[in-house]
Order: sequence, then structure tokens, then C-alpha cells
Amino acid sequence: MTSSSAATPFDAPYEGDLGAELELALRLADAADTASMSRFDAADLEVSTKADATHVTEADLATERAIRAILEVERPGDGVFGEEYGVSGDAQRQWIIDPIDGTANYLKGIPMWTTLIALAIDGIPRVGVASQPAIGRRWWAATGLGAWTNTTSGAPRRLAVSSVATIAESSVSFQSIGQWRDAGELDALERLTSAVWRDRGYGDAWPYMLLAEGRLEFVAEFGVKEYDIAALVPIVTEAGGRFTSYAGNDSLSERSSLATNRVLHDAYLDLLRAQ
Repeated sequence: MTSSSAATPFDAPYEGDLGAELELALRLADAADTASMSRFDAADLEVSTKADATHVTEADLATERAIRAILEVERPGDGVFGEEYGVSGDAQRQWIIDPIDGTANYLKGIPMWTTLIALAIDGIPRVGVASQPAIGRRWWAATGLGAWTNTTSGAPRRLAVSSVATIAESSVSFQSIGQWRDAGELDALERLTSAVWRDRGYGDAWPYMLLAEGRLEFVAEFGVKEYDIAALVPIVTEAGGRFTSYAGNDSLSERSSLATNRVLHDAYLDLLRAQ
């Protein structure tokens, strides 16, 4: 499993060519999209409850199996860490998978859910794909290769975070009030939302993609696992943003995340920590 704290920053350069790994990750996303969409909004979708009281559908399981089947053939020496089937293999090169991020939306027929696929090398997410097939959107990145999204014309468009340089002009997504309450951070949320231009709770992976596209300046949440955020890290950082835990550390395992347009990252941390 990925280490509790990254030895190097998430945005540290990588010595090597990740082109083949990104191409594979995109093919994994193609297979995942086929599996997930085949059961989306099905009247007879099978849904069960896991030990942690969260839901899992037959599509979550089938989508992760589809990804793992390709990796077993094409990267048999790599490790895999998936939400539904756990950890296997070598953690030095580890594919981190959330087959359906936003299962609650999926089982209700709401199209805002995402398949997240990452490759972490020595604990640092280096390749990331976020695919939302129900709305026809996809975002992808690899260290040194930029961050990209698809367009209606079919041509990819390179992503860049916004240049907004003051908190008062910024737009933020805080995910949910309940998360911040349970984390004991309601006072910080009040300071944040009182200081910014606009605040919304968009939820799950989508606001991070809005940040990478330059449409938001801040996203933070609590209660996240490695597979919830690993794929988002290279997309945000390659778009020019900054991605840390809520405490400001380059870590996948602190169960929190804070992503910004970079220029405001320290200012947001100071605001959240103010007494």
C-alpha cells in the first residue's frame, strides 16, 4: 500500500517517460467506461452495503475487475490498490483504482460519478485519469506531460488553473457541511465561505476537475481514502495547481485533501488555521 507520507513533493519532476503508462491508463478508462455504463440507471441494479455502511453496486465490482484484468496481462509485475478488491503486488509501482467514485449518485441514476485510475511510483501519483462517461467527459495527466481534457470537437485541450490571486475574488468548493462538522472544522469553513467570492458544494471528483480547468480556486474534503484522490493529484499539479492534505502535507493517507490554484495555497492554509 502507498506510504503514509510522500518522501518527495507531489509535483516533483520525474526522470523517465510516462507516455506508455498514460496511454495504458486511458485504455483502462475505456474498458471501465464500457463496464460502468452497461449498468448505469438499470432498474434491476444490484446494490449491497459494505461493512463500513457505504453502498457497493454490481457495477463497482465489474468495473474494477475490468481494469484489473487488463493490468494482469499488461503490467503483471505492478501492484494494484482498488477500493473493492484491496491491495495486491508491489507497492513501488502501484495502480490505484476507484471504479466508481460517487456510488451514491450512480445507484440513484445521477450522472455525476467518476472512474479514477492512477499510477503511483514510489508513493507519488504520476499518472491520473478521471473519466465521467455518463456526461461524456474525461481528464488525464502524467508528470511532465501536462493535464488535458476532451472537447466536443474531439481534440484534447490542455488544462491550466486560474490566475486569481486574492481570496476575496476566489470561488471554492467545500464538498459538504457534514464533512467539515465531523472533522471539527466548521469554524474554519465559516471563515472560508465568509472570505471568498463564491462557495458551493459540488462534491466528489468533479470540483477538482473544475479547479484544473481554471473554474475554481479551492477544493477541500475529509474522509477520503487513497483511491479517492490519487488520480486527481497529477491532473491538478500538471495544470499548475497545488495538492496537499488539509494540513498542507504531500500525503495520500491523511484522510483529507486540499487543492488550489497554487498561488493562493498558503493563504488558504493561513485562513483555515486562523483562530
